Amino acid sequence: MHTIQKVSAEEALKLVAKAVELAKEIDKSIAVAITGTEGELISFLRMDGANPATAQIAQSKAYTSARDWKSTRSMGEFMRTVNREQGYWTDTGITGFGGGLPIVQNEKVIGGIGISGLTESEDERIAEEAIAAVFP
Repeated sequence: MHTIQKVSAEEALKLVAKAVELAKEIDKSIAVAITGTEGELISFLRMDGANPATAQIAQSKAYTSARDWKSTRSMGEFMRTVNREQGYWTDTGITGFGGGLPIVQNEKVIGGIGISGLTESEDERIAEEAIAAVFP
């Protein structure tokens, strides 16, 4: 039997809470999504005032980073470098917008986090800080 380690529901809620706290510190509204290792949604929240489009974007960022084991920023850079459209992957959940990061523990990807609603670099910073707070 193969056991898969993934973000627990409790850890996912902590990640969402930390991301929301960080967004509130800069008086902004975001959407945040947490997935398990295969991209399945574990937790999600779209803050009041966040653009409705951020909901799907955050989920796609978490999904992509969990399934491809890399940041969505690096996925986007790869797409541009090799001139491949998103459709190349035949997976509508894949995105190259920055703000999605794999969650890594003991050198294994255990999930993904996606933040949407700010600039790509701000989204990524909040994702990084949330991960660091929950998985020190």
